[in-house]
Amino acid sequence: MPNRSTDTLFQLIKSLEKSEKRNFKLYANRNSSGEELKIVQLFDALDKMEDYDEALLLRKNDTIKKQQLSNLKAHLYKQILSSLRLINDETNIDIQLNEQMDYARILYNKGLYLQSLKVLDKAKDLAKANNQFTYLEQILFFEKSIESLYITRSIQNRAEQLSKESVVVNNSLTLTSELSNLSLQLYSLYIQNGHSRNEKDDAAVQNFFVDNLGDKTSQCRYFYEKLYLYQSYCWNAFIRQDFLQYYRYTQKWVTLFEKEPYMISIETGHYIKGMHNLMGSHFDLANHKKLQVTLEQFAVFCNSEIVLKNVNNRILCFVYLTISTLNKHFLEGSFTEGLQLVPEIEAKIKEYEIYMDRHRILVFDYKIACLYFGSSDYEKAIDYLNKIINWKVDLRTDLQCYSRLLHLIAHYELGNDEILDSLIKSVYRFMAKMQNLSVVEEEIFKFIRKSFQLSVKTIKPELEKLLVKLKKLQDNRFETRAFIYLDIISWLESKLENIPVQDVLKRKFAGKRIN
Repeated sequence: MPNRSTDTLFQLIKSLEKSEKRNFKLYANRNSSGEELKIVQLFDALDKMEDYDEALLLRKNDTIKKQQLSNLKAHLYKQILSSLRLINDETNIDIQLNEQMDYARILYNKGLYLQSLKVLDKAKDLAKANNQFTYLEQILFFEKSIESLYITRSIQNRAEQLSKESVVVNNSLTLTSELSNLSLQLYSLYIQNGHSRNEKDDAAVQNFFVDNLGDKTSQCRYFYEKLYLYQSYCWNAFIRQDFLQYYRYTQKWVTLFEKEPYMISIETGHYIKGMHNLMGSHFDLANHKKLQVTLEQFAVFCNSEIVLKNVNNRILCFVYLTISTLNKHFLEGSFTEGLQLVPEIEAKIKEYEIYMDRHRILVFDYKIACLYFGSSDYEKAIDYLNKIINWKVDLRTDLQCYSRLLHLIAHYELGNDEILDSLIKSVYRFMAKMQNLSVVEEEIFKFIRKSFQLSVKTIKPELEKLLVKLKKLQDNRFETRAFIYLDIISWLESKLENIPVQDVLKRKFAGKRIN
């Protein structure tokens, strides 16, 4: 599912709330010049369109000429942003600090240096209280500029104090920058390649992490330094499938916000991502009880004012709350119950499609396919898997690989023998090309190939042999992802017992709860 349109103006208009559209109209109509009336006309025309179609736009609005359109669109885009700036949240720390900096500059330009320094001092306290070191650097630079150009005699030892403050801030910003770079690079590695597949991959990721981390762990004192440090440890552990370490650092990530709760409103996106990863770690460790508790906590947060008044926060909460809710159904084996969420999920994806990237939609398609597979509706599972398979392979090669594997097994379940042979060859070639073939996958391929020649009587012993082999691989760290993406053990047990796979998982879940 591609984004609705790549036209930036169209996307901006479609992102506006009703109140924001009303405010823009008032802002644009503050004078009655011909150009302003034309941009309002263009705004209304684009607002009514479902999809951006320039030819249709020009046909239905003959007062807008093709040669004018580019300039009108650029002007409209700028005016919308200007109108949004006027109604932005005054409690936003960035806006408050920018405002204080503006006031200080105005006073400075008036020659009122002491008053300017007084405003900067208040801004400095605000920046320190909210861990805003980038603003603190700007404030200190401005203060030093005033002190070096004019004899203010504001306080004694001013030069020494400002110099010390600048060193602390600059060191913190450098450390934060290095750690945020490391975190981003590790996350990018995961998006491109997925989990480590073998010892070689594992060593490469770990060496990259250790070489770039150096002795930075002991240096971290402030909020952002710790945030990016925990994120770096988190992504390193996740890629290497060290899920216990992954849990520890996602918990540190969330606890950091709980210790400084005012930072949740400042860095809401990072808090939401931290909660998502914490819930994901509970799922990876099959800790249903902790997943349930954290999921309930996150659901309450998703209905808070911080989330509801911000479209970006609403989208992130929808994505991560839904993924974790589906994961809970997977742990419980309640696939059929989980299918009740699909219409609502698809409606939300449609509502937010201009914002959502491919990676997120891929994840939804795979998880919905798993729900259908677990409910024994293999044809619907194939429909969703085809959406992933037919997409250009540019993200999450591991997800592409497992989609093909689940697609193959779904056709096997349907008894589509006439296409299985070609499918096996196609999937094998794809996964080998991606260097993604694990021992688990090799064993599955061997079994499916052999099963063509087996009778109903002789297939059961082969299933039992495969089950024994795979159970031995469950504790192999590099095979973990195969069992997370596709619970092949439960599938084999369902085949041996001739019952739906979700019944096997429900029984296992009930047993765990008793224990």
